[in-house]
Amino acid sequence: MFEDHTVMLIGAGMNYLLTAIKDRLNETSLTVRVSGIDIDTMKIDDDIRAIIIYTDIDLINNQKVLVYLKDMVTERDIPVFTVGSEEELEIVRNAIPEHLLIEEYKRPVNIKELSENIEKYVLQMNVTEKKRILVVDDSSVMLHNLKGWLEDKYQVALANSGITAIKSITKMKPDLLLLDYEMPIVDGKQIMQMLRSEIEFADIPIIFLTGKGDRATVMEVMALRPDGYLLKSMRPDEIVQAIDDFFAKQKDTFI
Repeated sequence: MFEDHTVMLIGAGMNYLLTAIKDRLNETSLTVRVSGIDIDTMKIDDDIRAIIIYTDIDLINNQKVLVYLKDMVTERDIPVFTVGSEEELEIVRNAIPEHLLIEEYKRPVNIKELSENIEKYVLQMNVTEKKRILVVDDSSVMLHNLKGWLEDKYQVALANSGITAIKSITKMKPDLLLLDYEMPIVDGKQIMQMLRSEIEFADIPIIFLTGKGDRATVMEVMALRPDGYLLKSMRPDEIVQAIDDFFAKQKDTFI
């Protein structure tokens, strides 16, 4: 898992500098995908390891694109490199979360240095790759909280419904599924049954999230034989510790 070295270069148009950056990146071990700023055609897949945003007047004046990019990189925890003038970089700086902005390059840019730094960063990511957790919950508040508690240690992807979760899983298998037991339309039990019936996804570890801690509910949950369950009322540090313990135990099992 996570053997891709794919980066996405985003810019309004293929001018001389943007083309030069693309060509130089193609000389590295990275795979480069180029995208314009039309959000209807911009496809940021789960295998994208980093995004390079080439800023110009068209991009920074397109608020929809900036919001879209912010949502995508935040949801998928994608690191971002930016190229532009000081004024343009400032606008992007205000749009993208600070912890995801890895480096800024003010024009004129040293293309060789930029490409080498990005390659080094992406390759290092693959060496020290964080475990990927997909959190599935119909509560946006719970999703936001769990991402905030876990993202320092783990890659955290989010899904607000069972259908969205299945789509995400088919694109890239997570190392752990934190699954809300009670959701409308397709609940946690149904998602688990679907995954366990498919050979490709049957081995994905599942820890249920539940808001009920009564004995009957706990017995009902554990009867499905998940890899564990967490009460939503637990303290953030308790939830993080429980997930740390799960991965530590999993690691010991394979030693």
